[in-house]
Amino acid sequence: MSERIGHWINGQTAFGVSSLDGPVFDPATGRESARVAYANVQDVDEAVANAHAAFLDWRVTSLALRTRVMFSFRSLVDAAKDELADLIAGEHGKTKPDARGEVLRGLETIEFACGLSSHLKGENSQQVSTGIDIHSVREPLGVIGCITPFNFPVMVPLWMVPVAIASGNTVVLKPSEKDPSVSNRVAELFVEAGGPPGVFNVIHGGREAVERLIEHPDVPALSFVGSTPVARSIYEEGSRQGKRVQALGGAKNHMLVLPDADMDLAADAAVSAGFGSAGERCMAISVVVAVGRAADDLKVKIAERIRDLQVGPASDPASAMGPVITREHKEFVESCIGSGVEAGASLVTDGRLIKVPGHEEGFFVGPTLFDHVTSDMEIYQREVFGPVLSIVRVEHFAEAIELVNRNPYANGTAIFTNDGGAARRFQREIQVGMVGVNVAIPVPVGFYSFGGWKSSLFGAHSIYGPDGIHFYTRPKVVTTRWADPVHRGVDLGFPRNT
Repeated sequence: MSERIGHWINGQTAFGVSSLDGPVFDPATGRESARVAYANVQDVDEAVANAHAAFLDWRVTSLALRTRVMFSFRSLVDAAKDELADLIAGEHGKTKPDARGEVLRGLETIEFACGLSSHLKGENSQQVSTGIDIHSVREPLGVIGCITPFNFPVMVPLWMVPVAIASGNTVVLKPSEKDPSVSNRVAELFVEAGGPPGVFNVIHGGREAVERLIEHPDVPALSFVGSTPVARSIYEEGSRQGKRVQALGGAKNHMLVLPDADMDLAADAAVSAGFGSAGERCMAISVVVAVGRAADDLKVKIAERIRDLQVGPASDPASAMGPVITREHKEFVESCIGSGVEAGASLVTDGRLIKVPGHEEGFFVGPTLFDHVTSDMEIYQREVFGPVLSIVRVEHFAEAIELVNRNPYANGTAIFTNDGGAARRFQREIQVGMVGVNVAIPVPVGFYSFGGWKSSLFGAHSIYGPDGIHFYTRPKVVTTRWADPVHRGVDLGFPRNT
């Protein structure tokens, strides 16, 4: 019998009333490693009810106490980073150094949330009119529904949860059912840090759980990261329900390489950003736009580096890249590779041929490189979300910028060049939310905010950082007059500023 993973509700493990569950696989072996409970409507309602009850006390808990909890939480997550990395590697498949790096990036957001006393300060203006002062405050919203993807089972929840909780809200997190264990452990660490039961809850499941969070009357806000079709759907339906929604969608990130760039640096960056975590990153580079004579040299250098990459399980310290998440996704990625071949792109390295000794049933796809890809090909247009890198050749810098700006996704982009004027023009003209200059994966540090444009973000707020504080709170402005000894009498005229 497989281990059964439950929910985390009101500070303890709970399996709920639903008898439904689903498989959790070890992607490196292809074998089922556990079963995870799937919440039904009643289970979601229980989690929300506990979160709502906890909110009534947590929202008025002093900033000093909340700060101490966040500092303790940060220390416990840091101490558990290797344990958390092992849980990620076992259910996601990414290598342990990659998993550990994910935890460290999540820690940045907890550290940002530790400064909540400064982030939640309001403003004050005295004597705006005779005897009248105005001040503003930011107040929490209530129970936040957080819906997160499989590819970063620690980092993305930590982009949401610490900021929401530090702001005085409580949370019901619905992580991916594909790698659920680590979310429960992080929630357990929050309670160990002194967080009250019910402030941080975790439910598992599929569409039924998500739909109930969207429609629940006691959930005023939703944070989501995932594919663009689902992001759009959650944004539209949540907005119809009168909720505040931030929904981050998919990506097709381009990396421009100009002829004057350091080609070894660019090749290292393209391989690292294209094949890290088997390409299952919303900030992965999937298209290299080679300008002019950069293409031939760059293709050779990328292919050389691919040959040196060792693909294997996370249990092997020599593995540089692990499997993709499921058998179905492996088949999807391989079908995308097939479509590129059929469309006439030049297949330089074919990841479908990979064999990992002793792990023949694992969900492995090797690093794949295409050259001579054009924008009308399916391999260019689709978000593959796998270890597939396409080289698109253009003659001129302006053509490269136009190519990126035509794309419906606008999450991240990068330029590699030694020309400061070209870099400045690129960052000014490019219509993408996050831009790197000689940095292939421009994920902002925790005290800035993460978010794309166009079909990569639905809603007015990016995630974490200052935008996170604004999303998880709402402003209240208070206008005050205290009576003075002189009574002015009744005046039915419209109030005047004097």
